[in-house]
Amino acid sequence: MSAGSHEEEVDGGEEIRVWLVERTYGDDELNIVILVYADETGTRYFRKERALTSFDDERETPVSMVVPADELGTTDEADRERYAAEASRMAADHDPTDSV
Repeated sequence: MSAGSHEEEVDGGEEIRVWLVERTYGDDELNIVILVYADETGTRYFRKERALTSFDDERETPVSMVVPADELGTTDEADRERYAAEASRMAADHDPTDSV
């Protein structure tokens, strides 16, 4: 699958490549990082939470993931354009297997 490709069929189920578009800290817990990945259209997103083991946690974050389509949410209209722009930028600037 190429970096610009959006979908692939795996074992009979549709999977979508999503790109990192947002990384924030949780409001209620300071040791949670919220990673938001979106497809290049900005219409679908995947949210992943990761606990930090320490403040100097240096684990790499993948720039993209392939996620089953039924695990994706629908992006709020207010975020779609921003998510689409950021996902497209990440896809253009990185290989799917890169980390940040």
